[in-house]
Amino acid sequence: MNYKIKGVILAGGTGSRLYPLTKVTNKHLLPVYNKPMILYPLETLKSLGIDDIYIVSGGEQIADFMRFLGSGAEFSIRLTHKVQDGPKGIAHALLQAEGFVKNDEKVAVILGDNIFEKVEVPSEAFSDNNAYIYIKEVEDPERFGVVKFDENKEIIGIVEKPKEPPSKFAVTGLYIYPSDVFDFIKTLKPSQRGELEITDVNNWYLKQGRLKAIPIDSFWFDAGTFESLFKAALFIAKNNM
Repeated sequence: MNYKIKGVILAGGTGSRLYPLTKVTNKHLLPVYNKPMILYPLETLKSLGIDDIYIVSGGEQIADFMRFLGSGAEFSIRLTHKVQDGPKGIAHALLQAEGFVKNDEKVAVILGDNIFEKVEVPSEAFSDNNAYIYIKEVEDPERFGVVKFDENKEIIGIVEKPKEPPSKFAVTGLYIYPSDVFDFIKTLKPSQRGELEITDVNNWYLKQGRLKAIPIDSFWFDAGTFESLFKAALFIAKNNM
């Protein structure tokens, strides 16, 4: 069976790490060199052949997103806008797209502050029932979900923001899921942070033997801090992204 893949951009949250810039606008509308941050994940999804995209944002800024992006016609895509009622976690934000993704479809989910130089979707992702994550070796893995390997370099777990990371491989903010992801999210309980964690979703697929990890060799930025936002802008300016 061949699945169509739809796209979801998660652009909610408070942007507290970029305060006071985010006092006046959503962080995903901040400029990264020569264009708003939100355009980078949008272009990543487009590069994967995805033209039907759902944007989840906070209620305070949805009008700003709609004013800038509109229906998506300017970008040769179709956009649907949805409000997330409060910052309740990445998995909760993804749950807002239930109904957008049909049973015979999969969903590529990207965080709105993630900037990828280049990614590819394996051809088998269009026909299998697995979930896919993209991983990258980084110097500050404690900021992310971190992959734990066994002695054979097989993934045996993912730990969310560990104080002592089990490896340097971070799970980036790009995921591909089958449509049953929504049924599982509805069984989740909030973490100690009071959020529905995407790491719990990934570990569920791992326990089922349905999680595939794709290493990224090209550049990737989580532009959610001042330092990473600055580095991303420099890289983009230098490489004409």
